Amino acid sequence: MKELSLNILDVAENSVKAGASLTQILLTEENDVLTLEIVDDGCGMSDDVVRSVTDPFYTTRTTRKVGMGIPLLKLACEQTDGELTIESVTEEEDPQGHGTHVTATFNMNHIDFTPLGDVSSTMLTLVQGHPDTDFLFVHKRNGSEVKLDTRELREVLEDVPLNSYDVMEWIGAYLREQYEELP
Repeated sequence: MKELSLNILDVAENSVKAGASLTQILLTEENDVLTLEIVDDGCGMSDDVVRSVTDPFYTTRTTRKVGMGIPLLKLACEQTDGELTIESVTEEEDPQGHGTHVTATFNMNHIDFTPLGDVSSTMLTLVQGHPDTDFLFVHKRNGSEVKLDTRELREVLEDVPLNSYDVMEWIGAYLREQYEELP
């Protein structure tokens, strides 16, 4: 993928498909290392599935026989001397604490570092496409952060859908404003 934001979109979509009510997308830039974490409370994956998801010829989809999202994210990490780890607990193993935690690290100074891309648009796409799912997005850099928590928006908006035009416009402007202030 040309931008990491597309990888984020793909993995977060998997979280939604896994029944997550909350998907956290956490970016931390520190000492030339970008750490991406996507944490969900979805149904989780068995150990066998976790071992298989980095194989491009493994997929749970029935519409095609390949699944490239996680393998491409792993490749993007490894190209920069980073790594990808996946931890998951199934709902059967832990009815309260199930879910998946994907962590990807990248050396941002490496010549093969894939640009982060437009994460604001990624977040808008996720909220618009899944207005009943909650997302927590936090991007930390140099002691500052960009944050969007749809749970907070729901408290203020009450019965207004998150994917309504005015709310989507506000979210876009809110994220852009925060990124303009991020060092």
